[in-house]
Amino acid sequence: MRVLGVDPGLTRCGLGVVDGKPGKACLVAVGVVRTPSDGDPGERLVFLEKELNAWVDRFDPDVIAIERVFADVNVASVMTTAHATAIALLIAAKREIPVAFHTPTEVKAAVTGDGRAGKAQVTSMVTRILKLKQRPKPADAADALALAICHTWRGGTEQRYAAAARLAAVPSVPLARAAGVGR
Repeated sequence: MRVLGVDPGLTRCGLGVVDGKPGKACLVAVGVVRTPSDGDPGERLVFLEKELNAWVDRFDPDVIAIERVFADVNVASVMTTAHATAIALLIAAKREIPVAFHTPTEVKAAVTGDGRAGKAQVTSMVTRILKLKQRPKPADAADALALAICHTWRGGTEQRYAAAARLAAVPSVPLARAAGVGR
């Protein structure tokens, strides 16, 4: 499974692409899209859309994992993060790419085993898991990779549970009747 992790932000949007399956992950690409904080918000969103589209074109992800925005005292920061999230959602919807949201706590727990781990610990574990020679910088890049790893490891399992639940919801047909016996 190929996952594009998106750590949404309008000034810095972290992007990380990982190939893998539960317990195994391999780095494909990592980067950060930057826009000037004093720039026109509309132009910044258009630039972010262009860059995200280029990443999706280049890496053809099976799913896009996005960090779930959480409420903060800084409403302006939450709003710009939500705008960046909306751009990623729009791109995925237009291309019919599934989207998964993961909370920061979920990501930290998946990557480090501790949902309250600090950024340094997350970056350190991302470096180890992906067998990188250098730590991904800035933190937004490491966070995007952590999102992709989290979904690679957890998402496949979640998809199998959902598929099993769908199968269980289908009424069963007695085998003899399905085979045409006893008509």
